[in-house]
Amino acid sequence: MIHTPIPESPFVPPLITGTDDRVALDVLFRSLVDVCRRHQPELEAVLRGQADIAGLSPELTARALQVRGIWFQLIAIAEQNTAMRRRRHVEREAGRDRLKNSFSAVLARAAARGVPAETVHALLASLRVRPTLTAHPTEAKRVTVLEKFRRIYLILKELEMPRWTERERQALMDDLRDEIELVWMTGELHLEKPTVDREVAWGLHFFDETLFEMLPETLASLEEALGSAYPGAQVEVPAFFQFGSWIGGDRDGNPFVTAEVTRRTLRQNALASLRRYRDRIDGLARTLSISARALPVTGGFAAALEGQLALQPDGGRIARRNPGEPYRQFLTCLSRRLAATITGLEDEPGQDPTGPGYADADALIADLRALEEGLSAAGCPPLAANRVRPVRRMVEIFRFSTVRLDIRENTTRTTRALQALWHRTHQGEPPDVDAPAWTQWLEAELARPLDDPPDLSGLPEEAQETLATFRLVAEMRGSLDREAFGAFVLSMTHSVPDILGVYLLAKTAGVFLDAAGTEICPLPIVPLFETIDDLRAAPAIMRALLKVPVVRRSARQQGGVQEVMIGYSDSNKDGGFVASNWELAKAQRLLTQVGEQAGIGIAFFHGRGGSVSRGGAPTARAIAAQPPGSIRGRFRTTEQGEVVSFKYANRGTAAYQMELLASAVLAHALDGAAPGIPAANPEFDDAMEALSGASRAAYARLLTHPDLVTYFGAASPLDEIALLNIGSRPARRFGARSLADLRAIPWVFAWSQNRHGITGWYGVGSGLKSLLDVRGEAGGALLRRMFSESPLFRLIMDEVEKTLLTVDLDIARDFAGLCPDEGARGTVLAMIEAEYRLTCAMALAVSGDRTLAERFPLYRGRLAERLPVLNQVSREQVNLLRRFRAETDETAREALKSALLLSINCVATGFGATG
Repeated sequence: MIHTPIPESPFVPPLITGTDDRVALDVLFRSLVDVCRRHQPELEAVLRGQADIAGLSPELTARALQVRGIWFQLIAIAEQNTAMRRRRHVEREAGRDRLKNSFSAVLARAAARGVPAETVHALLASLRVRPTLTAHPTEAKRVTVLEKFRRIYLILKELEMPRWTERERQALMDDLRDEIELVWMTGELHLEKPTVDREVAWGLHFFDETLFEMLPETLASLEEALGSAYPGAQVEVPAFFQFGSWIGGDRDGNPFVTAEVTRRTLRQNALASLRRYRDRIDGLARTLSISARALPVTGGFAAALEGQLALQPDGGRIARRNPGEPYRQFLTCLSRRLAATITGLEDEPGQDPTGPGYADADALIADLRALEEGLSAAGCPPLAANRVRPVRRMVEIFRFSTVRLDIRENTTRTTRALQALWHRTHQGEPPDVDAPAWTQWLEAELARPLDDPPDLSGLPEEAQETLATFRLVAEMRGSLDREAFGAFVLSMTHSVPDILGVYLLAKTAGVFLDAAGTEICPLPIVPLFETIDDLRAAPAIMRALLKVPVVRRSARQQGGVQEVMIGYSDSNKDGGFVASNWELAKAQRLLTQVGEQAGIGIAFFHGRGGSVSRGGAPTARAIAAQPPGSIRGRFRTTEQGEVVSFKYANRGTAAYQMELLASAVLAHALDGAAPGIPAANPEFDDAMEALSGASRAAYARLLTHPDLVTYFGAASPLDEIALLNIGSRPARRFGARSLADLRAIPWVFAWSQNRHGITGWYGVGSGLKSLLDVRGEAGGALLRRMFSESPLFRLIMDEVEKTLLTVDLDIARDFAGLCPDEGARGTVLAMIEAEYRLTCAMALAVSGDRTLAERFPLYRGRLAERLPVLNQVSREQVNLLRRFRAETDETAREALKSALLLSINCVATGFGATG
């Protein structure tokens, strides 16, 4: 993209209006050019697209890559700003119920279809939506950089306001330039791998900036839409939308997450919410300076105030300091109690709490409700609703934990801990985990009442660490918050004994509700089925598991639901894009039936990533494509890395993204509640089975090719990605050097960097061609019908086409040139080129379009804005990889490394996804 020169005269930014992003982009570009002129004038031509970066010194190349990365971030900010203006325009011109995927639109459709209000209310009472933040290594931006981009976004919002004078607009332009200059001078790269504590702080940043305030507003928006669609309905929507987190709890392959780290994480999570509540209550105390003479206090609130003052050692002084201001006195007491609770958690010497703290969030909720009722009874319902209720809703949502922290571990570690327990009472080697004797031992131990807390002191260190985590669950659920933990997620689940073993570890550590440890485990144990084979085995495993009495009792105590996590990333890495999507859909359909037959509902936790090949897709369409009846108002999904910062860094965008997710789940559930749920189409299912098999076979031929490992390692920045230091977790689960051990994130990341992008399309063309070869014209007609009528097939084809647009075979050949093995290079690249051309042709044959992604002009426009620069950066990355790998001088190598990593960063930022 080439930009025209900017005149030297002072620039007063125009009013940012309308529904396109040209004005915002121009303002941002001018500011970036000013900064570039000040610090590195020789790069202005590069920024304008009038010069190449080839031939620059490594130091100057690094700067050029950084400035291009900054520009990609600024483009994304302008696009978010414009998207907000477009949504406001639609709402102003046509009404909120015309805003696609809004609560108003979903409920208006339901009312028009005749769905009664009672059905909607019952559904809302059972609705559960929980996006779960993960610290998977996909975020290339530091928190300090995120904060600066947040301020840039806010300045753009100010430039939308017509109230500013020319002088004031010039001052805003100066502020904008200053923030961009600070980004320029702030290192974007992590100089060392982040600690888990830093990752926890990164996650909490989004709550402090946006989520604490915007999630209660999202629920209020739903209540408003409900009142509009169903006049007269006055329902307080339950706190169905909450956030989960894996940050500080995911120890699967991450040796840095220990029980002590998880303990610190829980305390930091709790402190984040408690400090926000204290700030809000202090704000209420300043606001509600209501005199008892102006608003007489009712008897109920007077008693509540008396109780609060009696709890404080200096209650009399609080009353004397605010004489005749009962509401301010009440709030001062609440603030004191929160301060005492915070002091107890901070655990800093010399800080003794003044007065009693709060035992749990329920007590604070009750106090805020008493304040609401007191104001309403005294004749001020609006003050109660508009001032106090949002704070109470915040506490109901975030409690004393901010998030529900999941614990994740893999079966290799849990099995070793169980074998250590077995050795305490047995001689010799334990039975094989697949042997009936192992299952019998697990069942016997689960049925045997505990006499006393077991002595675990003689166990191996690893087993003690695993059990220490479960002991922490038992401790913190009782002392911190009953919802401090979400679930225990078991990676690499292959069998019923794998899951029963976790129940036994929980029992041994005292997690069970009963002292004997035989009745109920309150911590949900969630099996994660990741590979194609695991997904196929899941229905049989869950059918057997839901017959186990302790599992059934525990599921009933947890709301009558058993959660199952399904992995998009590893199933894609295992079987390719079509096979993964089809096997996931089949597994959900079959598991839903298993739950119905067992009388215990199956709720799905979707392990998605940011990229298409790891399950990333437009939220509403991805949920609409789920099998009918598979959601039923309960939906969990992972949100990670760049997805988190994209969705939740700014308040307007965060509110939109949360409403989008919740409304899509609500819409899917309402469709399921309506009579006549569409049955599966056997003809479509048969075609999907054929497509899945043929595409997986083509994908397997590439994956099992003896030269692929050699080619992939050389023709991509796979090893260099680890130098980015963007996550505490290692790239390989067990440290081996095989494709099987390589995690899905670096697998996807490296293929996107080298512009092959195979993880989002490879095998699709072969699958489609195979079906057409077998079925002829009838097959073509069937595919076109599926394209129009099958949400799943349409979603697959849409995302394949979008991914194909990011592939560049010329650049891919440049990366292939890094592979010194000529045979491997020629063979593997030829396979990829042939499949790419076939997939492009087949995609157009199915859609009937002339060009790829013709149906998505906005997407094509955004990509066209970025591709010229991305292509140049990709070519430079090839050059940097070649020089970096050949360089032996450490000083020169370090300079090259900085430029290389910035090139990886730049490409990831430009495409908007890493893994």
